[in-house]
Amino acid sequence: MSKSSSHSVSRLLRITELASHTFAALTNLRSLDLSGNHLALIHPEALSIPGSPLQELNLSRSLHNFTALTDLVTALRWGRLWGLLHLDLSGNLLALVPPGMFSHVPNLQQLWLRNNSLVAVYAGTFSGMDHLEMLDLTHNAFEAFRAGALQELERLGNAQIFLGNNPYICSCESRDFVTWLNKSKAQVDVDTVRCASPEELANTRLQGLTVQAIGCVIPVLAEVTDLTLGTSYVFLGLVLGFVGMVFLFVLYLNRNGMKKWIIETRDACREVLEGYHYRYEIDSDPRLGHITSQQSHLGRTLSQQLPNDTCIVQGPTETQLKPVATSPAVNS
Repeated sequence: MSKSSSHSVSRLLRITELASHTFAALTNLRSLDLSGNHLALIHPEALSIPGSPLQELNLSRSLHNFTALTDLVTALRWGRLWGLLHLDLSGNLLALVPPGMFSHVPNLQQLWLRNNSLVAVYAGTFSGMDHLEMLDLTHNAFEAFRAGALQELERLGNAQIFLGNNPYICSCESRDFVTWLNKSKAQVDVDTVRCASPEELANTRLQGLTVQAIGCVIPVLAEVTDLTLGTSYVFLGLVLGFVGMVFLFVLYLNRNGMKKWIIETRDACREVLEGYHYRYEIDSDPRLGHITSQQSHLGRTLSQQLPNDTCIVQGPTETQLKPVATSPAVNS
């Protein structure tokens, strides 16, 4: 095939490997159809062509395994395919698309990803695709699109997005997706975006459904309750913090009185403890206990022997007897 006539290359069946600079000589190549092959190995520079003339690349039903997908990501990065406008990756049983895979083909306008096994769109999947006009995600395994995936789709601006013929589950988990379909201005094939389950909603269009229809009444009330509880906790924390600040401020204003009260309380406790300690020393001294017992015995003996008009006065070291004069009896 001459350089001047190599505007397109039709399907080449059963190719398993793309070597380095396989198409480098085809400097006028605009369209390359590699669909239906069995590619297991793609060299990083397999798609490198001087001048980047390639505009259409068809790799549908041609990637043999996940290794081939990772090789393709590298080939798109190294190939400098700045002029690529159409890329077809349909029918390759892809379970995921690596984030940033298409950031090195910034002028891509049409991307076919139908008939794969995609279950989710991750953050950064379509980063750098500022000129995309059409995205085909039909006939995959999407059950719902989460908030991050919806942000990726919203990033595509006015591009046509085909999301039909996926097994969407119309439950509360699809609430964000349903809300997005009802409010977004994106060009979506809403007639084919229908519920696959549950049975009572089978074949019902997602657009137009309410959160009540997909069973989100109780979760919404629960969220309101959680929000109320959270607000109450915040308010309680503010009140407790304010009370604590007032208490500390009052303590600060009465710091002198508090200090005096603490000192007085300390001194009183000290005196009580010293009294207990003194009594304990007296009680625990065997000599003082013997003297005390003798004094008590002597006092009882004297009280029995002396007449009733005698007063016993005890001192710390001796016993003194002091007669008490009695008044004479008055005769009536």
